[in-house]
Amino acid sequence: MNFALSPEQEAIRDGVARVCARFDADYWLRRDRSGEFPLDFHAAIAEAGWLGICMPEEYGGAGLGIAEAALMVQAISESGAGMSGVSAIHMNIFGLNPVVVFGTDEQKRRILPPLIAGREKACFGVTEPNTGLDTTRLKTFARREGNGYVVTGRKVWISTAQVTEKILLLARTTPIEEVSRPTEGLSLFYTDLDRRYVDVREIEKMGRKAVDSNELFIDNLPVPADDLIGEEGQGFRTILHGMNPERVLIAAAAIGLGHAALRRAADYAKERVVFDRPIGQNQGVQHPLAKCWMELEAARLMVMQAAWRYDQGLPCGAESNAAKYLAGEAGFRACENAVLSHGGFGYAKEYHVERYMREAMLMRIAPVSTQLIMCFIAEKVLGLPRSY
Repeated sequence: MNFALSPEQEAIRDGVARVCARFDADYWLRRDRSGEFPLDFHAAIAEAGWLGICMPEEYGGAGLGIAEAALMVQAISESGAGMSGVSAIHMNIFGLNPVVVFGTDEQKRRILPPLIAGREKACFGVTEPNTGLDTTRLKTFARREGNGYVVTGRKVWISTAQVTEKILLLARTTPIEEVSRPTEGLSLFYTDLDRRYVDVREIEKMGRKAVDSNELFIDNLPVPADDLIGEEGQGFRTILHGMNPERVLIAAAAIGLGHAALRRAADYAKERVVFDRPIGQNQGVQHPLAKCWMELEAARLMVMQAAWRYDQGLPCGAESNAAKYLAGEAGFRACENAVLSHGGFGYAKEYHVERYMREAMLMRIAPVSTQLIMCFIAEKVLGLPRSY
């Protein structure tokens, strides 16, 4: 059993870090204050060829696995970009895997190259205001009309919709009352986010201000039949294929952010002198930070195990959910202790750890709550009765 990164993986991590080094902590602080989307960062990652890390080589991607994508995401987050950097490109990394797996050759040729090259950006439209994580109950409906569909409904917490041209959209094509199982009758589309038919309203939120979150009001959006991904009515099965990798990548981002916060806390603790000694000499400061490092590294191992299992085609639901839970908790605790180690200055934006802590909360909430992860493990691993 070898836990070492391969030379290629080390090169990926180091190459991504070099790009990120051009965007320092003050850059991300300015974006956090202004809410301006990091278009130049997105362009730099695209120019370096990292957007298509998991996409097939024949469409311009690198053809690598989730393990390599996780290393990339951790490196971005750990650079100090945090979730603002990761979320700016997250959809490009793996969001269109349903197209890779279920799309036709024509769709792949049309959809993937501009996304990989950074010429187009896309958002993911699943969550709705009144359904939350109960995806089978969503209300957005795609009505068949002529040689296409007309979509009407609402979506919420849709990241990057202010700056994207495309949307990967899940909608009902058969009423739930007419299907034998709630998971049936849902269809997935990759189509234009045409603002003549979609009202995009930004949601003010706690953190990650540079990457917008939105509510979408969709009113008779025309969608060509060619934009249907996979079979009509099988959209739920189509998006399930990407849920485990999404958890792995979110977990990797949490670990990176935790390490960024920990690094700042340790540096501050070495420099800050109180009572004629650096505060880092005090065990009351040392021990919480040391514990955070151990928790982050333990979570990282679970992330890499889950990624490896996915890349090998093995079941990885339990490992992916566990990785997301462990990393989300460890990342948050690292950010919390970084703020506490700074004392009052931890509350000041100029020291950056305040921003990290706000962003760390997101990985405990999205894309699935800690409570539902525990329900999943209880049912699928321990064999306990389903609780919801």
